[in-house]
Amino acid sequence: MRILAVGDVTGDCGMDFLSSNLRYLIDDENIDFCIVNGENAAVRNGITPHEYDIITECGANVITLGNHSFDRKEVKNILDNSDIIRPANYPSAPGKGSTVIKAGDKKIGIINLVGRINLLNVDCPFKTADREIEKIKDQCDMIFVDFHAEVTSEKLAMGFYLDGKVTGVFGTHTHVQTADERILPRGTGYISDLGMTGVINSALGVDKDIIIERLTTMMPVKFQPAYGKSMLCGAIFETDDNTDKCISVRRVHIE
Repeated sequence: MRILAVGDVTGDCGMDFLSSNLRYLIDDENIDFCIVNGENAAVRNGITPHEYDIITECGANVITLGNHSFDRKEVKNILDNSDIIRPANYPSAPGKGSTVIKAGDKKIGIINLVGRINLLNVDCPFKTADREIEKIKDQCDMIFVDFHAEVTSEKLAMGFYLDGKVTGVFGTHTHVQTADERILPRGTGYISDLGMTGVINSALGVDKDIIIERLTTMMPVKFQPAYGKSMLCGAIFETDDNTDKCISVRRVHIE
C-alpha cells in the first residue's frame, strides 16, 4: 500500500492549494490512504466544520490535529466523526486520539499525539502511545502515528521508542520539512517533520513582515496569515502487502 501523510495545512492559501492539488497527487502517486494534519486549517489556527468538509472532500481519509485542536469551539461539532482525531494525550478532552479506518482489504490504525517539550502540559506521549497501540492493535493491519511536537529530539525518541511497534511515525508542527526520512532499525518508517502546506514566502504561514517586526522590536503585533505562492509538503510511506511492514519513505514537496 501507499500511504500519503500531508503536513500542517495552514490558512486560506494552504486550504486552496490542498483543494487544487491533493486529488491529482493521490491519483498520480497511486495513493491508497491519505492522512492530513488540519490543526491550522482555519485562518489564525484551529479547524472548523468548513475546513473539515473541504479536506475530506478533496481526498483525506483521516484528519489529525495538534496543540491548536481546540482553538475553535466549533471543532466539537466534528470530533465524534471517525475520520478526525485529536492528540490522545490530552488529559481530558472531547473526541478521540486514535481510529481505525478500512482501506481496500486493509485496516489502518492512526494515532495522534502531542509533545510536551516547549509545547503543552499534557500526559506522557510515550505511555499514551503504548495505551493507544494496545487499544487498536488487534483491530488493524498497520498503525501510523502523527507526533505533533516542537523538538526534534523528542520526535526522534518517539520514533525509536515505537520502532517495530508501528508501521510509521511522522512528525508535524514545525512547518519545516526535514530531510531525515528513513526506515528505522526494527522496520518502522520515520520522518521528523512532514513540513507545511501553505505559503512559501512566509514565517510558518504567517506574514513574514509581521514576524520580522515582532522579532526586531519585541513589541506586540497581531499575527496575520500570509498570502501568495504556496506548496504542499508531506511523505509517502510504502508498505509490503504481505507483511504490512514499511519498505520505503519518500518526501513530497509540490509548488
